[in-house]
Amino acid sequence: MNLSPHFTIASFVASTRAAQLGIDNSLPPELMANAVATAEMLERIRATLGDRAGYTVPILLTSGYRCPALNTAVGSGITSDHLRAQAADWSAPAFGSPLQICQVLAPLVSMLGIGQLIYECPAPGRRWVHASTRLPQKMVDRVITIGPGGADLGIQAL
Repeated sequence: MNLSPHFTIASFVASTRAAQLGIDNSLPPELMANAVATAEMLERIRATLGDRAGYTVPILLTSGYRCPALNTAVGSGITSDHLRAQAADWSAPAFGSPLQICQVLAPLVSMLGIGQLIYECPAPGRRWVHASTRLPQKMVDRVITIGPGGADLGIQAL
């Protein structure tokens, strides 16, 4: 079943880690509206990146919805928007690096309906974009970079 023209429920719940651990990461029916809203946000992002590039830019999801067991297994906290199907971690190599993507999207978060944009760099060679539909409690945290040393405001090259 499709959440939007380019995102399926299967891609939104897919997880190598869940498969390795035998975790059922099925999307609960009560979170379907959140998942659709997140997919619609990703469609707006995809269209914007495509307009900027002048060609189709696929978004490669690495993490969408996470059930509590999977969220714990990947080391994420209880406040994660992934638990409510309100976030996705992704890349778009056809457009550029996660840093380049975040630099383009940061000034457009309100227009695109991005609640929070995070450039995540937990370790050397591991980088991705996190976008959620939910606004953070502190608006200063709306666009941040998370690296090995913690969180920094804005998009920072690491």
